[in-house]
Amino acid sequence: MMKLSDFDFDLPKSLVAQYPSKSRTDSKLLVLRDILVDSTFSQLGDFLKPNDLLVLNDTKVIPARLFGHKDSGGKVEVLVERLVNDHEALVMIKSSRSPKIGSYIILENKSRFIICDKKDGIYTVDFGSFSILNVLNEIGHIPLPPYIDRVDDNEDHSRYQTVYAKNDGAVAAPTAGLHFDELLLSSLVKKGISHAFITLHVGAGTFQPVKVEDIEGHKMHSEYYEISTETIDKIEQAKAIGGRIIAVGTTAVRALESASVNGKLINQKGDTDIFIYPGFKFQTVDAMITNFHLPKSSLLMLVSAFIGFDEMFETYRHAIKEQYRFFSYGDAMLLEKKSK
Repeated sequence: MMKLSDFDFDLPKSLVAQYPSKSRTDSKLLVLRDILVDSTFSQLGDFLKPNDLLVLNDTKVIPARLFGHKDSGGKVEVLVERLVNDHEALVMIKSSRSPKIGSYIILENKSRFIICDKKDGIYTVDFGSFSILNVLNEIGHIPLPPYIDRVDDNEDHSRYQTVYAKNDGAVAAPTAGLHFDELLLSSLVKKGISHAFITLHVGAGTFQPVKVEDIEGHKMHSEYYEISTETIDKIEQAKAIGGRIIAVGTTAVRALESASVNGKLINQKGDTDIFIYPGFKFQTVDAMITNFHLPKSSLLMLVSAFIGFDEMFETYRHAIKEQYRFFSYGDAMLLEKKSK
């Protein structure tokens, strides 16, 4: 049995990136092959091969943090967790006292929503005649992760978003993709390294800690994802000519492995709560690009499952020693799946 405490490590607070690098590809890149190689993200192409396929998550971060007050007057902070449709959403609400079912929350632009239901700390709300996306785009704030200890600014609206973001719905960025710019993507294509897209709307639950000591008892939050027939065709074509499937981020890993059945991908549209931890058998992904993750997090467990527990800790010790930047605005790793 693997325990939660097995995945703990000491991380100097100074290594938690509070701001993005000057430009996207300036980030450092730690490459795990037979040995660890220190590089920069702009040199990613040196470690990839013609016919490799990058799988990118094209979800778009919505400005999901709202501020307002209850109809009784108390201040509230709202985080939109999921868009149900243009007028309904699942939200988290932070206030001195929990709002009641049937009560209203009035927002900064005088729009409002009614609280319809509450389950497991998540409220179902209805904005009535107001379009949720219109409200968010007018007064919403970028939902920076809790370990970024500052308010969002104008730069975050572009930098906490991938250059290929397309489908509204995420409340956290697929951060491995933040390192790519258009120039790097086009230069990789010229080298014969193509890319395909999946969509997984990253939820606020990605920051929820694992709370059980026996990690097999952990229940993942559910997130919506889609994999198209076009992407599946590209993956099958790449594999047929010897290319590797390189998932950009843990969200792409989770989407691809969720849609893998008996070694074959099926086009999917729905929710996944897949929890990947040591012992998991990967069916589709050959390599992955990812940032450095929180101690005792489910994402750290995924990385451990992919490259091996000892290798994961060796990689993290090296990163801390060499002053790599951690978490959402931090540096990246390129990891090859541990051979059996």
